[in-house]
This record gives sequence, structure tokens and C-alpha cells, in this order.
Amino acid sequence: MSANNLTAGIYRVRAFVLISILSCSLCPLKYVSAQQVQLKDAVTMISASVPSPMHQTVEKVLREEISRRTGIQLKQAGHWPAKNTPVIAIALASDAELDGIAVPVVADKGSAMYKPEGFRVVTQSAARGSITWIIGADSRGVLFGAGWLLRNLQMTKRTLQLDAPADMTSSPAYPIRGHQLGYRNTANSYDAWTPAQFEQYIRDLAIFGTNAIEGIPFHEDDNPSPHFTISAAAMRVKISEICQAYDMDYWVWTPATFDLTDKAKRQAELDMHEAFYKACPRLDHIFFPGGDPGDNHPAEVMPFLKDLHDRLVKYHPNAKIWISLQGFSEEQVDYFYQYLRRYQPAWLEGVVSGPGSPPIAQTRYRLPAKYKHREYPDITHSVRCEFPVARWDQAYALTLGRESVNPRPFAFSRIQQTYAPFTDGFVSYSDGCHDDINKVVWSIGAWDPGKDVNEVLEEYARFFFGAGFEKNVAAGIAALEQNWNGPLAENGGVEAAFSFWTTLEKQHPELSGNWRWQMLLLRAYYDTYTRRRLIYEQGLEQTANTLLASAAPADLSAVMDSALSVVNRADRSPVSPELRKKIGDLCEALYKSIGLQTSVPLYKARGYERGAVLDFVDYPLNNRWWLADEFKKIKAMADRTAAYKRVQQISHWEHPGPGSYYDDVSSVSKGPRVETISDDATDIAWWDDGRSRQRLSFQTFQRSPRLQYTDLDPNGRYKIQVCGQGDALLCVDGQRLSPVIYNKDGDGFKEWIIPLSATGDGKISVSFDEPEESGLNWRKHSKISDIWLIRE
Repeated sequence: MSANNLTAGIYRVRAFVLISILSCSLCPLKYVSAQQVQLKDAVTMISASVPSPMHQTVEKVLREEISRRTGIQLKQAGHWPAKNTPVIAIALASDAELDGIAVPVVADKGSAMYKPEGFRVVTQSAARGSITWIIGADSRGVLFGAGWLLRNLQMTKRTLQLDAPADMTSSPAYPIRGHQLGYRNTANSYDAWTPAQFEQYIRDLAIFGTNAIEGIPFHEDDNPSPHFTISAAAMRVKISEICQAYDMDYWVWTPATFDLTDKAKRQAELDMHEAFYKACPRLDHIFFPGGDPGDNHPAEVMPFLKDLHDRLVKYHPNAKIWISLQGFSEEQVDYFYQYLRRYQPAWLEGVVSGPGSPPIAQTRYRLPAKYKHREYPDITHSVRCEFPVARWDQAYALTLGRESVNPRPFAFSRIQQTYAPFTDGFVSYSDGCHDDINKVVWSIGAWDPGKDVNEVLEEYARFFFGAGFEKNVAAGIAALEQNWNGPLAENGGVEAAFSFWTTLEKQHPELSGNWRWQMLLLRAYYDTYTRRRLIYEQGLEQTANTLLASAAPADLSAVMDSALSVVNRADRSPVSPELRKKIGDLCEALYKSIGLQTSVPLYKARGYERGAVLDFVDYPLNNRWWLADEFKKIKAMADRTAAYKRVQQISHWEHPGPGSYYDDVSSVSKGPRVETISDDATDIAWWDDGRSRQRLSFQTFQRSPRLQYTDLDPNGRYKIQVCGQGDALLCVDGQRLSPVIYNKDGDGFKEWIIPLSATGDGKISVSFDEPEESGLNWRKHSKISDIWLIRE
């Protein structure tokens, strides 16, 4: 399939509509006609009213980003140049003129160009040559206007142009648009960055509308990453300096992981904060997570935050304090709102809603109007998180895990549109650059909620990869998101996306060193390799099960050896070794280009759950490890009848016979009757650093699944069996049933007899009440992995 044909199949092309060119009564200049605007020989002019340091920053951004892509070196002019020289002119909306030429502002003071952070980019013609104006409502508006221009320029070697004249006026829908970039040991890439890499990344985000960066100070000082390029203390000041240069808000996330009633520790924490505040040239917001981490009652937290504020404003008079209610009990949440009603603290700016917080809409409803509300969305994780991938195949959960390259532009656009109206914006939770596309989608989505996601992806592709094939790249990114939708073995689009990306890879060898390109290629190769392995290895297990099912009691040992030899072909004769090698090469390239740590032993990732996808690329996708262990147990059994029965149980595990049903509750391919999709549905149990030898279905689970059965025999007798750890409080058609077998071990079985009155209409609804386990560590909570409805 050609790249063009695949694009047509997976991407909805929209007609490009030019914005109407409006006349400007305040300026005698004319807009250029509807043709290309050549800027190859342009110079820049910047109004003296653009404040420092933005005056220097915006010129630097334009010059460096254009030079990097085109080789063209823009020069800055102090006066209007000679005839036939195009100019990129930068001014504020409050400017009447720039060096004698009227600034083309609009008369309507309600226009977006006068709103905070708003801008206008407009092209005019003059006797001296075209003028492309960037007019900002304020310092940030200038930068965001420059960002819009950079995203829409056609930039190739020695080519710099707008395909059509511009007249774009815009301002953001939400005032808070930021991302957390924590220079800490638990990050999968940030901890390997230099200050220059942080500046480039912060600049990239600003070009796409980001206006805030959140750091994580203090708590990495005693646990430095082996990748640190400078100390954590030095880097957090460097990031503050970068934010000052780019006029971006600098937030810091600062939990209290000790008992606030300990006066000595409390004082030490206050002193540490004050020293940090004093060292930062810019600091705008302190975000205190109430309970994640931390375990302090708001009765202690609120006075502590008041003391923090007293120290904060000594050095940053306009800085604000925020709190999240993450992890708070209902009583603690009520106490917090009572405190607000009673004291109405002026030092508190607002509340942050993140993973584990009360519902966002409820928070906005209960929060007094004077306080702001910020979202803290987890855009970095795929499972065991705030927004898990809804229909993720178990094979991905076992290999890509929680923190892989995860472009989810359409899903996150929908999520953002759902929750954003209850907020003043967001600062995302991110643990690495693997979620780069998600950051851009959230930033643009908070600037312009109505912008088409396809257009966002096109701008992303054009700016970071080059002009001329942005539609293809956008289509390819959308295809990678679809790779994660539904049963992997049935998803032929994975192979189509792979063909598409490898075609692009051959067509654009110049991008081989681009880390964003490397990440997208890694996903295309990894997804395809995983699918091919899944089909191959599951097929081997089916063959092995057929052997086991036909075994005679006297031949058990030999048949088990033969079955094990079959499933182990996955190791002796692996599928697609060329893809496996490419995946390793891309992981090595990403470590060198951007510090992405995809392996614990090779690249010193903080842990196997921290994006170490290379360490799991060959993790078994059949049950060969579990079978090897089970066969050892069976061979040691003295009761040969029991041994034979166990072999038969294993061989028929997923195929219980005519009229009976099996569901792996967390598998979209093997759980067709399961209705619930939850965080637990694709949760991987990280036993033994994620290399568990348990049966694959045991490693993913739900706590309270819901299933629907139809087409049952009204005269049949049925029983339900469940495999899983702890309790299973089974209900059929809403009625709790009493078990006849109740084994609470992790691989133990529970059993219930279904009343004939329930199956008389040929269908039943099965659900599970969630047991009260608030006093248990989450790792010990009850789990349900496999369910059988067996006709007797």
C-alpha cells in the first residue's frame, strides 16, 4: 500500500480555507495579494516597547529556529531597510507606530489582540517590500505570535515563505497551560538533560502555546540520578532563569512527606523553601499536593502553607500558593472547605485537581468563586493512571507497560474537552519526553478548544520534521493511536501503519537523528513486532494445548515435555528478528539523542516500570514460563489421577467446552462478555520487576468486573468459577450468591451454583461488589483475573 493511499484511508483531509483579509483604516499600507509571501531575505525589526528580556528572546527564537531549518540567517534592523527587503516586524498592540510606520492594530478593543497573551500576525505590502507583523497584546503575546508564524511557515533548505498572506488574530481560551518537567531520578529522560536541552524543550512548548513550566525541587537532592548533568539544586535555578527569559510562569511541586506536627522538621522545611525562593530569579506558583505523597491533615497543612506564603512573597511578591486534595478522606475534604468558608485565606490562589482528587466538576462546584481551579492531568502513563488506554491489548500491557511512547492525540483531546470547562487550565503530570505529542495537543487545546486535532498534528509535523509531507506524518501519528485500539491480533491496521512509517523512514533519511522521529519509528516497529509475536506465540500455545488434551494418563510426562518444547519455539526460533534488532537500535539512538532510558541494565532507567520497554520487548506472550513451572509441580504429584486432571484443566483453560464460556477479564480479545473498562483492566502486576512467571491472565485483573451472558439454555444448569486473589463478592442479576468453594489464594478457584430462576430467561448479568479494603496496601487488594460460566 502506498503512503498516499494509506493517508487517504486513515486521515480525513479538510479543505484549507484562507482567513478573510480585512482592510486597516489606521494604516495606508495594503495587504499583499493572495500569493506566497517570500521571507528568504527578510530582516527583523523589534519595537523598543517590547520589554526585556522578551525583546532579546523573541528575536533569538525566530533567528535560531529559522536558521536550524533553512540555513537562512535573519538579520535585525534598527530602521526600515531599503526597497524590496521583506521585514518581520514585532510590536505591541499599544504601539501606534514602529519607526514611522503605523502598526496595523484593529479599532475594536475587545479584539483578541488586546486580550492577555493575544496576538495578531498580519502580512502587508509596502513600497519597500512585504511586512509580516507580529503584534502582541503583551510580552507573551509577542512570543505566541512568533510561535504561530513558525508553525505556519514553509521552511526547507534555503526556502522561507508563507504559502498565503496571513491575518490571524488569537488569544487563549484558558489562562493556565503548562507541563511538569521534573529534573529527578524517577524521570525517564529529563534527568539526563543539560540546561541547553531544557531551554530548547521549553521553547518548543512555548511555540505551541505553553505558558507555564513546573519543576520538582528539594526531594531529589539526596537521591541524585546517575544521569544528572548538573546538580538538582543548580538545575532548578536554571529552569527559573529560562522561564524568566521566556516570560513563562514557573511552578514548583512541593509535597511534605513528613509529619507536619514535628516542629523541627517543619522549621527545616520552611528554611529550605525560603532558601530556594531567594535563589530563584522567577517563581510564580507553589503547588502543594495534599496527599499524594504525604499524609497530613489539612488542619496542619493550611497553617504550613500560610507560613510558606509569608516567606514566598518576601522574594516574589506576586507568587501564589495552590493545594490539591489528592488522597484526602471525605472528612479531610470537608474540613478544607469549612476552613475556606471560615477564614477565606487571601494567600491561597486555588485548588489543583489531579489523580486521586475528588471529581473535577464537584470541586469547581464546592470551591468558592474567588479561588481558581487547575487541572493536573496525567498525560504520561497508559495504565494504572488517571486516563488509562480504554481498550488496550494485554500484550501491550505486558511489554510497553505504563510509561512508553504514547501519542494519544484524539483521546486526550476528548478528555480535555470534557474536563477543561470546570477549570482555569492545566499543568500536566509528565515523567519524560515520551508524551511529547500529548503535551502539544493539550497546550493547543487549551489555547483553542475548537481547533481540529488533525491540524494540530500537521503543525507539529511541519515544525519538527519539515514542510511538504506534514499530512502524511499526521496520518501516521493517528495510525499509531489506532494501533492501541482493541484486540491486537485482529488489528490489521498495525501492519498498515508499519508499512506507512517504514516508507516515510526511507523517504526521509535526513530525520534519522531527530529524537521525535525516532520515538514514532520505535512505536511503529515495537507495535508490529509485538503483534507478530502475539500471533506466533499464541499459536504455539494452542498447538501445545491440543497435545495436552489428547494425552493419556500413562503418557503425561512425555506429552508435557513435547508441549513445553512447542511453546519454547518462541525462544529457539523467534519471529521477525530484523524488527527486534531495529528496536534495539532505536532505543540506543534515543538514549544518545534525548537521554530516553528504555532499559535498566543498559541505560540505567530508574526502574522497570519507568519506560524500560526494551527490557520487555521479548517478554513471553504465551504461558511458556507458567507451563514450565506447572509441569514441574505435576510431575512431582504422587496422585497420578490428580495429575492427569490438572493437565486436562490446563489444556482446556480457555476452552471449557460446548455451552460454557471463558473470559480473561482484562483482555479485549479473550474477554468478550466483560463490560467494564477501568484502570485495573490493563494493570500489570510488577512482581519480580515485571518479569513474573505467573500465567498471563493472572498479571492483569479487575477488582469488580461486570459481565453479560446471553443465549443461555433456559433449562440448563450453570455454575460460575473465578480465579483470583482475595475476595470475590459475586452477584447474579443484582443478588449476592454464596459460594460453594472459596479459595482466596492468588491462583485459587472460587465457585458458585447459579439458581435456575436466574437463567430461565436465557441471560444473566454478573457483577462483583467491591470489598472494603481501605486498610490494606493496594498491592494486597482483591483481584479477579479469570471467570468461567460452565454448563453442567
